[in-house]
Amino acid sequence: MSLISVGEVTTSRTRQYDKLYGKCNVPGLEVKKETSSPEVWLSDFSDKVNHAQCGRSQQDGQSNIQEVNEGAMKASTQHANTKPVLLSGGNPQIAKADGDAPVQAYIAAMPGWKSDVGRRLDELIVRTVPDVRKAVRWNSPWYGLEGQGWFVSYHVFTRYVKVTFLNGASLRPVPPGSGKDKDSRWVDVYEGELDEKQMKEWVRQAAALPGWCGF
Repeated sequence: MSLISVGEVTTSRTRQYDKLYGKCNVPGLEVKKETSSPEVWLSDFSDKVNHAQCGRSQQDGQSNIQEVNEGAMKASTQHANTKPVLLSGGNPQIAKADGDAPVQAYIAAMPGWKSDVGRRLDELIVRTVPDVRKAVRWNSPWYGLEGQGWFVSYHVFTRYVKVTFLNGASLRPVPPGSGKDKDSRWVDVYEGELDEKQMKEWVRQAAALPGWCGF
């Protein structure tokens, strides 16, 4: 029966460590010739190898976490910098949502001079109806009042912004645009032709009437 020397065990463990984790300088892994007991030295050596492995694992884990965080930040930045798709006529594609944020996203994405019209319409409506509710549906901003329904919306077309009053047939003067819906009326706002005085009066009247409760 052959005996395995301390040096052979040490060499075996060192090679195993190098194979699994790569060579690295770990303080305290050198052979301590003054150690009198092989069992004590082997135990000390094993503890140091395990400690080194744990340290390497922690470093790898921290590196992975950092990579994940950097990837998430990059994806978030790319998402924030992504502009909404412009549909037919240049109308922004905005997911349906309630509140001011989706409306502002729509206005910011309106192309060219139409974005200024959208901003002026939004400010005019809020000034005239301070407790107005906002939402985006069917890629259009909607404005209404709690318990009364929605009274106005607008939509981008190639050459104009279409402002629709859901109860427009009851307004005075009646907005010029009409279609199959007997209640709705609209006005097409071309570049440089937003009549804020008339628009404010229509908004004031529309907000005082029962609105559309379609959603």
